[in-house]
Amino acid sequence: MATDTTEIKAIARYIRMSPHKVRRVLDQIRGRSYREALIVLEFMPYKACEPVLKVLRSAVANAEHNAGLDPAKLVVSTAYADQGATLKRFRPRAQGRAYQIRKPTCHITVAVAEAAEK
Repeated sequence: MATDTTEIKAIARYIRMSPHKVRRVLDQIRGRSYREALIVLEFMPYKACEPVLKVLRSAVANAEHNAGLDPAKLVVSTAYADQGATLKRFRPRAQGRAYQIRKPTCHITVAVAEAAEK
């Protein structure tokens, strides 16, 4: 059985946050409707919700503007966070030593598709 549902996606790149922290937020919205996902993101206590919310709104705007889809019928079909470039910094330590600090970045991808009719 072939389904011809198109996924419209949005990507935020080089977000200054660990992909591990972003994934715990994305796991909560994957498979939910757009309206439900907005409510979940609004009340979650994590800092990662802000960039995820921004990407979700962008994906829905893309679907509405480019594909003419109704936002009320959209579902978060795919949501994942990939590791981006790591910023390497150094912290001065005792006796002239320097310890490396790694500041991770991530790429957040959210795709929305029209919900299957029941």
